[in-house]
Amino acid sequence: MNTHAEKMTQAFAPASRRALDMQGSLLMLVFCLALGLQQVAIKWVAADIAPIAQIAIRSMLAAILVIGVAYARGVRLADARAVFWPGVAVGIGFTAEFCFVALGLEYTTASHMSVFLYTAPVFAALGLHFLVPGEQLGLRHWIGIAIAFAGIVLAMAPSGTAGGGPAVGSLIVGDILGTMAGMGWAATTVVIRTTALSEQRPTLTLSYQLTIAGVSLLILAAALGHIGDIRVTAPVLLSMSFQTFGIAFGVLLLWFALLRRYLASRLGVFSFLSPVFGVIFGALLLGEALTWNFVLGGIAIISGVIIVSAPGRG
Repeated sequence: MNTHAEKMTQAFAPASRRALDMQGSLLMLVFCLALGLQQVAIKWVAADIAPIAQIAIRSMLAAILVIGVAYARGVRLADARAVFWPGVAVGIGFTAEFCFVALGLEYTTASHMSVFLYTAPVFAALGLHFLVPGEQLGLRHWIGIAIAFAGIVLAMAPSGTAGGGPAVGSLIVGDILGTMAGMGWAATTVVIRTTALSEQRPTLTLSYQLTIAGVSLLILAAALGHIGDIRVTAPVLLSMSFQTFGIAFGVLLLWFALLRRYLASRLGVFSFLSPVFGVIFGALLLGEALTWNFVLGGIAIISGVIIVSAPGRG
C-alpha cells in the first residue's frame, strides 16, 4: 500500500524483515482499529469543536512530540534545512489532505470519508507512473484503477437518504472532498518518492507535515471563527486526547516501528482493515445509515486499491 508512513520509512528499514507473527498481527489490529476510529472521533464532537480546529490543534500538539522524538534520534536543524523545500511541499500536501477531510466531514458521514480517503494509493500509483522510472503500471494495476474508479462512481450515485442521514447533495459534496483528501495524501507520497526526503528519517518528514498542517489549519480555523466557538466538554477532551496521542503521534510511530520489523507487503494488505473498521464504527457508534450503492461501491474501491497496491511477483 502506498501510504505516508511506508514511503517515508522504506529507506530506513533494516535489510532483514520477517512475516507477521502473533505480536505483529495484534499490533496491526490496534493500528487499524485506531485509524478506523479517526473520522468517527472527529465527527463525534464536531458540534462542540469544528473538524478543522480539531485537526489543527492535534497537529500542533503532535508536532511538538514528534520534533522531540526526532531530536532524541539525532535529527538536527541542519538536516531540516537540507530538505526545506521538499519538506514544505509534503507539509502542504498533508495540510490539503486533512483540510479536505475536515471540510468533507461537514457534509458527509464518517463511514463515507473512511472509504474515500483510501483512494490515495490509486492516485499515488498514477502519479508515480508518470514521474518515477520503474513505477510504470501494468495491466493488473490499470484493472485495479478501473475497478476503484467504478466504485467511486457507484458509491456517489444518488440513492436517496436512509435513517435521517445527510441529503444526497450533501453526501456527494462530502464524498468529492473525501476523494480530494485522497489526492492530497497521494501527492505527499509522490513528493516523498521523488525528492531527497526519500533518504531522510521519517520523523523529520513527519515533523514538517504536522508543523505546517498545524500552523496553516490553525490560521484557517481562526479566520473562519471556529476557535472562538470551541466548547470544552468531556467528549471533546477525550476525542482530542485520542486524536493527538493515539493518531497523530502514537499510530504513526507504531507504523514506523512495524515497518522496521515486518515485511511491508504483509502490513499493507492488513492495513486495509482500517476503512472497513471506519464503516463499522460509523454505523455502530454514530448510527450512520449505509445505502446499498455505498456498500457495493466501497467494496469495489477497496478491492481496486488492493489490486493496485499488492506486491508483484519477485
